[in-house]
Amino acid sequence: MNIIPVLDLAGGVAVHAEGGDRSRYPPVRSVLVPDSAGDPVALMRAYREILGARECYLADLDAIRGRPVQQQQLRQLAQLHYELPGRLLVDAGVALPAQAAELLALGVSEIIVGLETLRAFSDLRILVEEIGATRLSFSLDLRLGTPIVHPAMGEVLPGPADALNFARQAVAAGVDTIVVLDLGRVGAGGGVDLELLESLRRGLPAVRLIAGGGARTRRDLERMRDAGCDAALVATALHSGRITAADFAAPAGSPPRVSQSAANVSRYVAD
Repeated sequence: MNIIPVLDLAGGVAVHAEGGDRSRYPPVRSVLVPDSAGDPVALMRAYREILGARECYLADLDAIRGRPVQQQQLRQLAQLHYELPGRLLVDAGVALPAQAAELLALGVSEIIVGLETLRAFSDLRILVEEIGATRLSFSLDLRLGTPIVHPAMGEVLPGPADALNFARQAVAAGVDTIVVLDLGRVGAGGGVDLELLESLRRGLPAVRLIAGGGARTRRDLERMRDAGCDAALVATALHSGRITAADFAAPAGSPPRVSQSAANVSRYVAD
């Protein structure tokens, strides 16, 4: 299982996300860059050079809240990934193709389309068709287990409006990577919802499953792996030093991706 460090960006500053109240996030203070509080470039470089991360996840909190994309910062951070080969995954409130094109022009590797900013799953289908499934993932945005749905979401889902059903709708739209992000658990140190991860893995055995919000220690990463997770989004535990470069070098003792997928399919069939 891979570990993907997270950078939350607001007003050009790297902030410490906790509990989902984005208006109150302070500049992040990290053991990785003790003299550079809130500096997104220093933090991203530390993710790459100190931890050895090859994938990084960035949330443009301004854009997610309906404000303009932080173009200058995103372009600078994307350039860093060209200098140090790797992938930059960005959630910037994309709901339409023109918004996706703006991010791609800035050098973003992969676009995250969040449930909280999506207006319709037909829009998600169009985005997949225009960008391609390899450059787009769907974020199943939750608050303590409850899906966060945009007020303009006009479609009535067949079946219950629960997390698994929203994930299934995303897969039906062509998505092959699901990011499970519970804002109520972010920074709280309470661990991720393993029962939900297991349910998603059983219901969607072929997708790449990424989860974030609450991972505290290496043991949490191991539990996530055992629940069927392919990658974990981590921030607070990196800043406190509870998850270190050693964990990136041997992430939860995980088997190769193909072996993990085969195990998930076997478990699904057995159930």
